[in-house]
Amino acid sequence: MQKIDFIEKANFRTLIETDGTGRIQDRLCIIDVFLGTEEHVTLEEMLHLLREKDYDFEPRFVKQCMNRMVDLGFAQKKQFEGQPIRYEHRHLGKHHDHLICTKCGKIVEFADETMERLQVEIAARSGFHMLQHRMDIYGICSQCLSQRTPLMPLAMSKEGERVVIREIAGGRRKQARLADMGLRPGDLIEIINNAGRGRIILAHGPTRLAIGRGIAEKIMVSISDQDADI
Repeated sequence: MQKIDFIEKANFRTLIETDGTGRIQDRLCIIDVFLGTEEHVTLEEMLHLLREKDYDFEPRFVKQCMNRMVDLGFAQKKQFEGQPIRYEHRHLGKHHDHLICTKCGKIVEFADETMERLQVEIAARSGFHMLQHRMDIYGICSQCLSQRTPLMPLAMSKEGERVVIREIAGGRRKQARLADMGLRPGDLIEIINNAGRGRIILAHGPTRLAIGRGIAEKIMVSISDQDADI
């Protein structure tokens, strides 16, 4: 990997010297620090890494340099749902996809040759010659899952989760109201939208329902067995 980084840095120097923008050594320091991490870094995280190496470049210059790395093919700019823009290495001739935890923000890279071939085949069946693609899978990582209690209020569920209603607190009146909506203990529901405020949108069979947060706090659910095994 060190040999590859040395080649990348030398290649970057050759290209930026033709830009005529100056500060060549500063730009080389930035790409050196960037190549030294395998993380998907935000601009703020990149500035922190640079400070750890005793560099104190102005944020505007670092952002300009990072974007130039993207233009020249040394980095990729990624925008994951609910997260700031991140930069990652662009390894020539290699492709990977991402798993993103919606709770802690953890990003895991993965590559699967069978999936890659299947995508090419699917595109070909529709007469497409695939040039590029991106797959981001959102879910909850194993560490975050292990920290969750078996039962939790519906209000704590994440978008995309399928949960089973286990208990409904609040007396017969609330239970009757939910029963009128078709929601009873044992029902499987899918969370469509839970932005942390306002009503929660969920799917129960073919029907979409809007549940107030107060009521959602009274509905105790658990992750469905199908999702727990993922």
